[in-house]
Amino acid sequence: MQDFKSFSEKVENLKSENFENLALEIFEFQAKHNSIYSAYLKARKIDPKKINALGQIPFLPIRFFKDFPIVSGPLDKFKGFFSSSGTTGMITSKHYFWSEDWYLQQAQKTFEEVYGSLSDFHVLALLPAYLERKGSSLVSMASHFIEKSGSEHSGFYLYNHDELLQKLKLLSKDSKKVLLLGVTFALLDLAEKKELLPNAENLIVMETGGMKGRRKEMIREEVHQILKESFHVDKIHSEYGMTELMSQAYSKGDGKYTLPLSLRVMLRDVNDPLEWTNRSQGGINVIDLANFHSCSFIETQDLGRIDEKGYLEVLGRFDNSEIRGCNLLVQ
Repeated sequence: MQDFKSFSEKVENLKSENFENLALEIFEFQAKHNSIYSAYLKARKIDPKKINALGQIPFLPIRFFKDFPIVSGPLDKFKGFFSSSGTTGMITSKHYFWSEDWYLQQAQKTFEEVYGSLSDFHVLALLPAYLERKGSSLVSMASHFIEKSGSEHSGFYLYNHDELLQKLKLLSKDSKKVLLLGVTFALLDLAEKKELLPNAENLIVMETGGMKGRRKEMIREEVHQILKESFHVDKIHSEYGMTELMSQAYSKGDGKYTLPLSLRVMLRDVNDPLEWTNRSQGGINVIDLANFHSCSFIETQDLGRIDEKGYLEVLGRFDNSEIRGCNLLVQ
């Protein structure tokens, strides 16, 4: 666990110019101590000692989290796990963590770097389905945000829309900002009551993805247009995260995400997962340095694009991938 504490301090004090060096250090550690990642490298006949640049590091396919404990150390040293959402009968991913507090500290730091102190917010979390099961990293994060907001008005909501509408109306003239954090299908359900929604200048609507089979899939622009009109806001904010990651990215509108220092994205060729693409879009490979206890190098099933200003856009999923609860908005 001493290694984890050492890495956590390095991630907390990370500077952009040190990213590659720390990534290589974490790779060396995980190649040695993560038995599944080590076996994957061996199967691909890759010698970890010959990896000396960021672009040479192999990425573990995200599906491995469904079948194996992806841990860098003895499993009995890990205090718990987060599990992914999924429809009935679907195999879910498990992400074992060494410290839930570490995850929550990182989540708070990332949010506050983009939006300012949580104490300036009332946090209203509309997370049905997620609240109804155990092990959701999103619920854990939202609960922490609610606590750190210090507001008596902050709290969770399931399907009690009338109560939430009353709360939104009550807070519409408040001096604090209101963060309405919700899964997409639940926000769309609430948007159907648009004639009852207040016109509040202090409201931030943030979707986290997730249709959960409750609604037909829609392109992001269509979803955001409905939400903007119903909630009387100019932009719909978004959170991009996965059960398998420790870090999150936020978008202040138009689905363009700013990545925190601990997170980088590299785009692979859609036809050859072992090659990088020269195009502006491709399969998303994530480097999450905060994931040092697990695997920091993950080949996701998401498609993405890096725009000319360096923002990440998530375009959807590969056709053959399972529906991911956290990322169901297809461009």
